[in-house]
Amino acid sequence: MKIGVLGTGVVGQTLGAKLVALGHDVMMGGRSATNDKVLAFVEKTGGKAGSFADAAAYGELLIHCTRGDTAIEVLRQAGGDNLAGKILVDISNPLDFSRGFPPSLSISNTDSLGELIQRELPKTHVVKTLNTVTAAIMVDPAMIHGQHSVFVSGNDKYAKGKVMDLLRSFGWQAIIDLGDITSARATEQMLPLWTRLYGVLGTGNFNFAILKA
Repeated sequence: MKIGVLGTGVVGQTLGAKLVALGHDVMMGGRSATNDKVLAFVEKTGGKAGSFADAAAYGELLIHCTRGDTAIEVLRQAGGDNLAGKILVDISNPLDFSRGFPPSLSISNTDSLGELIQRELPKTHVVKTLNTVTAAIMVDPAMIHGQHSVFVSGNDKYAKGKVMDLLRSFGWQAIIDLGDITSARATEQMLPLWTRLYGVLGTGNFNFAILKA
């Protein structure tokens, strides 16, 4: 599958490399096609380089993994027409580090960044997932022993099904469909707990297991 990765940070690099290893045709998008991190991705993986707009136009499925505070700007650079009719996997979180660590949420309770992105891109099928784990665990859930969960939110059943197939290819087994895009509020609001656990455990390599009696 042709996949466009929007974002050149650790999450984008990790996901992009995994997708290439799985046989997908991946273009990483940055603010320019000659961005150092984009070129490093190409050299390391054999993937393709592009701008945000290039990657959005190229991919049949797009993965958005830039910071929450830059998300809308990046997606506008990617272009609504390039994203129309496509699945956009959103991994971003509305974290506010203006007062240091731990961060607060810039959006919460009655809205979410996932919903904001869906409103910005009404012709795009936004699916929120993987925003509650580190990049390493996103692509290798077997790092953690036992059954632990990843969550999916989105309005379109077909789009969620395609994303869940992609998650299974990473090795995820306990995939929980929380419902429509408004349920992204729940997973984004897990981040304050996640950051506190990170501080206590001294590592981000943990996850939540949902156990039912």
